[in-house]
Amino acid sequence: MTCSSVQVQPYLLEALEEKFTLHKLDTTTEPDKAARFLRTHRDSIRAVVGTAFVGADAELIDQLPNLEIVSSYSVGVDKIDLAKCKEKGIRVTNCPDVSTDDVADLALGLMLAVSRRLCPIDRYVRSGLWSKLGDYKLTTKVR
Repeated sequence: MTCSSVQVQPYLLEALEEKFTLHKLDTTTEPDKAARFLRTHRDSIRAVVGTAFVGADAELIDQLPNLEIVSSYSVGVDKIDLAKCKEKGIRVTNCPDVSTDDVADLALGLMLAVSRRLCPIDRYVRSGLWSKLGDYKLTTKVR
């Protein structure tokens, strides 16, 4: 298995290392590290673990003849060439809906903050202007 440990949490790396032989692409230091890494490990790599920032493009997929699965440790699959995976019968996984509820909550919070002008009011109070200029004009209900 190959993975990029740049964004993968240490506890996940430890869990993967208990069950699999990991080849970490980003830990090689030679100038031609990717090419050498792939020449050395290409036949033994059956899985690629990536993130929203590091995935598997068509070039990488073509260089791994025994690749069976590409797994993204994030919600999206933008960094994975899905067409190439489909063409070669390679499974693709990710973590859909992990942050859906949190993103929705944040969106509602931001809408309220904008409609009620919470950030300008916060700056007004923190700067001490309220003691010199008086009350800040509040907004009315959003209709």
